[in-house]
Amino acid sequence: MKLKVKIIIITVLLSVQYSCNEWMELIPPSELIREEFWKTKEDVNAVLMGAYQSFASLDGSLFRYGEIRADMITYDNNLGNDERDVMEGNIYADNYMCNWSSFYRVINYANEIIKNAPLVQEIDNTYSDYELQSVMAEAYFIRGLAYFYLVRIFKDVPFALEPAESDDAEFYLPKTDGDEILQYIIDELKQNRIYATTDGYATLEEVKGRATKAAYDALIADIALWLFDYETCIEYVEKIQQNPEYTLMPSTKWFEIYYPGNSLEGIYEFQFDANLNQSNSLYGMTNRYSYSYDPSAKALEKFAFDYSSKELYRGEDASIKKYGEDDYIIWKYVGRIADGNTVRTSSETGSCNWIVYRYADVLLMKAEALSQLERYNEARQILDLIRDRADVGSSEIANTKRSFEDAILEERCLEFAFEGKRWFDLLRMGRRNNYERKADLIEIIVEKVPSTQKRILASKLTNPLGWYMPIAENELESNNALVQNPYYKF
Repeated sequence: MKLKVKIIIITVLLSVQYSCNEWMELIPPSELIREEFWKTKEDVNAVLMGAYQSFASLDGSLFRYGEIRADMITYDNNLGNDERDVMEGNIYADNYMCNWSSFYRVINYANEIIKNAPLVQEIDNTYSDYELQSVMAEAYFIRGLAYFYLVRIFKDVPFALEPAESDDAEFYLPKTDGDEILQYIIDELKQNRIYATTDGYATLEEVKGRATKAAYDALIADIALWLFDYETCIEYVEKIQQNPEYTLMPSTKWFEIYYPGNSLEGIYEFQFDANLNQSNSLYGMTNRYSYSYDPSAKALEKFAFDYSSKELYRGEDASIKKYGEDDYIIWKYVGRIADGNTVRTSSETGSCNWIVYRYADVLLMKAEALSQLERYNEARQILDLIRDRADVGSSEIANTKRSFEDAILEERCLEFAFEGKRWFDLLRMGRRNNYERKADLIEIIVEKVPSTQKRILASKLTNPLGWYMPIAENELESNNALVQNPYYKF
């Protein structure tokens, strides 16, 4: 990859006083000249806000990467060809979804902070050790989360830990093994977790939208589960469980997770406020007239009244909405309440948070880890807790790893439908135990493929490298150190 990363020049008025209460109002910087910047802690905070907002702007991409190759959504008339191709397994290196530059932009923000914030402290004598350590902890979290997405999407990627040194500077980095990257990241997060705050921000939006210890714990647990390090996953979920500020929302208030958001269940959410000109992508992608993404046949079987769904709180009028015969939309990002009728007002359509982690998510991570360690009774207790909240009754599961894996995947499918998690959950299943369930994942991938292509694609996907995206053509052309994912060498 040619990591051509423009280093950030401030285009905002830096004399504006920064405060925690105004953290969402700072305009992220676009470019930076190092000699003219990095003078005060306010400069550091401005770049930190740029990192958060740049990451939040990827919400539509996170939805696509986490959903469209899985089985809970289908396409409608307005969806572009590139997204359709990904859904149907016709993925080539000229597809725009192979472009990873937005993730590296976020990473470069974090790298800038990690390198320059300590230097700013030498200049700004008001910059305390506590403030510096807190900002550094946030930067490490942002960098870690961005790399976690990259590895799950592309597998092996360039691993940049330093920012560009000047405008138009170029990195010519080869790929690093994805598991090696994640092991480095998880060790780095453990080391810096001590400096993350528990609840030391001034507003609820900050507590839920910035890197707290609970956000750290959720990310560490998630990476550990991906690496099949079950003991570490359990250890860090239990740290969250020890914090009484996080709990499951009651059944009747389940939809408050999405509107107004920042619920008691929320651990880390990308924040949006349309009144501050910070709008999400999801309303525009899922409302009735977008004709882009719709619930799949599988989703209708799980949620629709016409299919005798038993989901009273997570089903029709909550996760999905019916307008007519075979006319359904995704409701989580459109609705104001779980009635399938009350849509967000015009001023609220861009204000739905993108939830990265919530309490139910980490509990089910723990249940999965417990079941893989054959601690079935403990795993069942967690699963039943989630099911009881949804009022769907207790589960009857045989005491085998596979039975629990299926039950937990099913529960995650219901609980986190359309939240950008389904594909990564399935991919984790396909990778586990030396690809023991490869065939099960391939069956799901080819389900939406035209019948004439199913057999050919299923045969090709026996190579697990096909489960990841290729490197974009322009990256290969500009960086000779990069080697294409072998699956895509046609």
